[in-house]
Amino acid sequence: MNEGTLIGVGTSHVKDTYLSPFNYSGWGLRILNERMKITGLGRDNFSRQQIINVDISSTKNPAENVNDFAAFADYALGYHYRLDVVPGFRVLTGMSAHLSGGFIYNIRNGNNPLSAKIDVDGGFSLITLWNFRMNKLSFTLRYQGELPLAGVFFSPEYGASYYEMFNVGNLSDVLAFNSFHNKFALKNYVTLDIPVESFTIRLGYLNSLYYSDAKSIQTRIISNSFMIGWVKEFIPLGSKRIKYKNRVKSSYY
Repeated sequence: MNEGTLIGVGTSHVKDTYLSPFNYSGWGLRILNERMKITGLGRDNFSRQQIINVDISSTKNPAENVNDFAAFADYALGYHYRLDVVPGFRVLTGMSAHLSGGFIYNIRNGNNPLSAKIDVDGGFSLITLWNFRMNKLSFTLRYQGELPLAGVFFSPEYGASYYEMFNVGNLSDVLAFNSFHNKFALKNYVTLDIPVESFTIRLGYLNSLYYSDAKSIQTRIISNSFMIGWVKEFIPLGSKRIKYKNRVKSSYY
């Protein structure tokens, strides 16, 4: 199993017309944990990837006199078919499922200061891995793209009160089917693994795009994060092949 944990900072741009018609810009903090392992499917040609991602941001309106605070957490589970194109270069294609939730909070709004976001969807996932050597060291460059195709997300009517929805119980018509007609989301993820003595450092860049337009509410969330962390590779204790350690294929390298 290959596991990486990274922390990053970067820019964040948020717009949610339930709260305000303006674009808010500022900074963001991101923590990401990724696990990838070979499965027993297809003669070990399939891998499973799990990503847990937490994103927190603080943004301001163009006049810089009002703040938005946003916090999101999401979990992604993907299965990829592994194809060795040429020595050192591998392509992984498959599907992934995503569950995400969070909120945007505007400190100025009185009656409706918060906009909640909950998404469940599935889509296409692509990973390319390039292993190369430089100065007798082995490096791994990865690009990953995640594109949701369809799902369901929380989408109340414009002006609907959260008090009425959750205290009174007026939860009718708060979900919407989503696809490209009302939502577009894309993640572009680039990492470089650098060996340093007995451990590996992972440098990363994550570009996240999220657009939705449903029930007269438009949401746009764009973030760019530069990250750094560490990577470890190990055989889970529950693996049936632990006694054949020398025959276990790496899920990443």
